[in-house]
Amino acid sequence: MSTATSTTVTVTGMTCGHCVASVREEVGKIDGVTSVDVDLASGLVTVGSAAPIERGVIAGAVDEAGYKLAD
Repeated sequence: MSTATSTTVTVTGMTCGHCVASVREEVGKIDGVTSVDVDLASGLVTVGSAAPIERGVIAGAVDEAGYKLAD
């Protein structure tokens, strides 16, 4: 039985709705992701998933969208 989990990261460089859509699309492609909530004002991205997802995997998807995770 899997347990739903949530991971929140901060993404830098997003300035508009297109940025949000790009991040949401790329992170949403990660296996096991069930939801992606992006807050443009704060840069917070909350990833819902069936099982924990490593930060590095999320970072790779964010990088693919053209942005970076804050340290």
